[in-house]
Amino acid sequence: MNPFMATFRTGFLRGRTELKQTFTSGQDLWNYVFPTVTLLIVMFFMKGAAVPGTNFSLGSRTLPSAIGMGVAFTGMVTLAMGLAVEREDGTLLRAKAIPNGMLGYLIGKIVLVSGMVVCSQVLILVPSLFMLDGIDIKWFTLVWVVVLGLVATLPIGATIGSLFSNPRNAGLIMLPMIGLTAVSGIFYPISSMPDWLQGVAQLFPIYWLGLGMRSAMLPDSLSAVEIGESWRHLETLGVLAAWAVVGILVAPMVMRRMARRESGSSVAARRERALQRVT
Repeated sequence: MNPFMATFRTGFLRGRTELKQTFTSGQDLWNYVFPTVTLLIVMFFMKGAAVPGTNFSLGSRTLPSAIGMGVAFTGMVTLAMGLAVEREDGTLLRAKAIPNGMLGYLIGKIVLVSGMVVCSQVLILVPSLFMLDGIDIKWFTLVWVVVLGLVATLPIGATIGSLFSNPRNAGLIMLPMIGLTAVSGIFYPISSMPDWLQGVAQLFPIYWLGLGMRSAMLPDSLSAVEIGESWRHLETLGVLAAWAVVGILVAPMVMRRMARRESGSSVAARRERALQRVT
């Protein structure tokens, strides 16, 4: 077996093991269940409202948007937080000491986060199909949007996580993420917002993931409330692919730079500062 395949196999097995462990951890199970229940409650109360200009349920329209948001949040925030935490506790330093260890570590994280995305979104989708009306799933579109969305967002998460040595500071990314979600048409059509906000939202993956998921799960007639009255598949493909290419080029460079700075003394210093905060 060549070195790359051995590294890929090791990383895949690591990610699969970590994914299994999330189902035995109370905190991880809470992270699966709490957002799911919250979104289901929100969509239930939005069920009686209609998308402006149509008779279609706003709750049903929110479902695919929420799934797109979930892919973006998990891809960026979960990976970023995981990298920051494992940088502080020395996991990354141990990976660095193994031949191709950083590549195997990254592959493992990609497997873990991708598995978490699938599990968490299935938890939302299945009960929603019974609770909401009008969902019309086009599976091919659903698959390519999710896969391309992960390829676009995971490198962003890896880059952000590599920039923070303190996991508590990494939590700051939630603030701009919440702001982007608010203006990206996740819970209300973006076409009703000011033009300058529409332009800002369209620069980032969250909007395009939401749009792509709506095109995969809603009747074609609902495209009338979108920008340009179209699902804009080519634009979705182009923007997500552009983010994916930039991320794939930038993330490895940032991670290599971060790994070069890791040493036993830096890990010990961060651990000492963490202990001082606790005490």
